[in-house]
Amino acid sequence: MNHPQVIDVLVVGAGPSGSAVAIDLLRRGLDVRIVDRSPHAFDGSRAKGIQPRSLEVLEDLGALDEVLAGGSVYPKLGLHAGPLAVPWKMFPHKEASADVPYPNTWLIPQFRTDRALHARLGELGLKVEFDRELTELTQGEDTVVATVAGPDGTEEIVARYAVGADGGSSAVRKQLGIGFAGTTHESDRMLIVDASVTGLGRDRWHMWPGLGGRLIGACPLPHSDMFQWMIRLTPDEEPPSERDAILRRIRDHTRDRRIQLHDIHWTSVFRPNIRLAESYGRGRVFLAGDAAHVHTPAGAQGLNTGVQDAYNLGWKLGQVLAGADPTLLDTYEAERQPIAAGVLGLSTAKWGGIAKLDPSSMKRGKDEQQLALTYYGGPLAPADGMRTTTLRVGDRAPDAQLLGADGLRTRLFDLLQGPDFTALAYGPGAARGLEQLVWPTTGAQLKRLVVGPVAADGFTIADAKHTLRRAYGLTGDTLLLIRPDGYIGHIATSDFLTTTQTAVRAVTP
Repeated sequence: MNHPQVIDVLVVGAGPSGSAVAIDLLRRGLDVRIVDRSPHAFDGSRAKGIQPRSLEVLEDLGALDEVLAGGSVYPKLGLHAGPLAVPWKMFPHKEASADVPYPNTWLIPQFRTDRALHARLGELGLKVEFDRELTELTQGEDTVVATVAGPDGTEEIVARYAVGADGGSSAVRKQLGIGFAGTTHESDRMLIVDASVTGLGRDRWHMWPGLGGRLIGACPLPHSDMFQWMIRLTPDEEPPSERDAILRRIRDHTRDRRIQLHDIHWTSVFRPNIRLAESYGRGRVFLAGDAAHVHTPAGAQGLNTGVQDAYNLGWKLGQVLAGADPTLLDTYEAERQPIAAGVLGLSTAKWGGIAKLDPSSMKRGKDEQQLALTYYGGPLAPADGMRTTTLRVGDRAPDAQLLGADGLRTRLFDLLQGPDFTALAYGPGAARGLEQLVWPTTGAQLKRLVVGPVAADGFTIADAKHTLRRAYGLTGDTLLLIRPDGYIGHIATSDFLTTTQTAVRAVTP
């Protein structure tokens, strides 16, 4: 083989997690390839719920418009008991606010989410290389060598780093020899079917509970005639595969002869895997998404947790490739593994409750939305740091409605968008500290925002309606450093320059 060119990062797996990390790396100007063993993009509905925090991530990555166009808010549940259907509000519908622009979980089949991310990759000049399977992975001191097999033969790809986002059966994780602790419930199976349907109202997510945890659900998929059917199988039941057999199984349970299945678009048999990787990487290779953690489908957590893995890892890889201390990459596992462990517990409890027909297990709230997840107390967010009345270091940075110097309305998230850090100075003392802050010329750059009551006298933006002051709990001069992934990296309410400069050194070249 010829000596191949060394790229910055190889991403293995082109689902939501792999695509998200590739987008983040590309917008940092890095040389990236993304390969996937499947012959084409995923075409099922599988992970169909995108949480509010993930919508914010997708907005920053430039993929949100297509995701919003391809989905809708969730309908109410319709719980069927004999001839009666009782409406059940699964999600509390909320109006957008200044600090939370996307407050509701978004219903969209996964194949549309994947395609939105792939379209964004295309805008950035990268095409997913499908039908390319990883067969071997070796590491040297400075590079990773991946052997990839495809229709045209075998290729060696040499990269400075690699990311395995290749699903629960991850070849990358297996090549690294990383354990995947947990359980797989072989007898607890769910047949998932995407089918065109008539004879069933599309204004409800229909649920027909049964004894012993047996249930059938049918969720309408937006902008189509399809439903995602979820059929819980008995332990010894052979999953029906043909359309007539599937329809017979549905009718036997629901007693509704009006239901008609037409085209079957996708089927899968799901077993609840509840597993967490013992580590999130080894050497120059990292795991993200289902390669690092797998969940039950309850609560729509898996895809969302994976996308946010990618969002956490991307900027850290970019900084280290620009010359930051490689120990910054150790914070990826330290921050994300505890989050996944907590999410595993949440989704497992919800799944168990559904089996017992516990109505509270069908409710969804702030825990599932992932807006309150925090890295507080982790390696980049020490618990002994300063705080405001509402925020600690490591918390999500809220949105706010502001005015620019031109008097036009703007969102804080619009100003934060992109691959850089942002320093937000509230008040003249913090502004003076920000003015003296030294920032490296390599790696992610720094946006400097100075906020005051009006956009004048050196203030670049105005908090005229006090939405930022309220959301950020500001009672006096405050200097905040916001990470590229939208979490608070540092808070200074005094000694602005010295403490902030110290925090900056930990995350920059």
